[in-house]
Amino acid sequence: MTVAPATVTVARATAPSSSSDPIRRRAAIIATLVALPIALAVLLISVFVFGAPSPEPAATGPVTVTERSLSPEVAGLCQAVIADLPDTAAGHARRPVTAGSEQNAAYGDPPIIVECGTELPAVGDTDLVYPLSGVCWYSVTEADRTVWTTVDRTVPVTVTVPGPPDGAAQFVVPFSNAIGTNLPLRDPAPTGCSGPVPTTT
Repeated sequence: MTVAPATVTVARATAPSSSSDPIRRRAAIIATLVALPIALAVLLISVFVFGAPSPEPAATGPVTVTERSLSPEVAGLCQAVIADLPDTAAGHARRPVTAGSEQNAAYGDPPIIVECGTELPAVGDTDLVYPLSGVCWYSVTEADRTVWTTVDRTVPVTVTVPGPPDGAAQFVVPFSNAIGTNLPLRDPAPTGCSGPVPTTT
């Protein structure tokens, strides 16, 4: 008996039509274009309803300082200096102080502190002094501040400037006028301060 050979049919896998890829890409682009305006609208509504985040407001309350025991003569000179200080210094508004308002003042946050009737620093012959707007200053740099003290006046005034020492002198200059006007010159002044003190602009 003759057996007819079996016929084997192999199914061919049909490759997906390449025409579907552009359709998918187009759908993705459309979805993105729709989602972006919606996200932006949600953000704008949130800002309108809840308000944009605002920076922490600068402190304006009293600054803690110490009142020093001054002689009547020194106290009178310091009172005149403090009364002549500006309302703002280098863009910083004046703030109240907790003690000695006739010998202390403060500006900004963190505060720049002005103290009249402080101790005169020891200045060596080769130490640097800084004539700034008619007043001679000596500076000491500390970890987080620079302490400036007048060295050519009979009554020393100290200005403590927070932050790095670079540029700290600009915060001292606004106080030189009140100091130079109300405090007599000391004689002798340290080397570098003797003679007419140049005025910086």
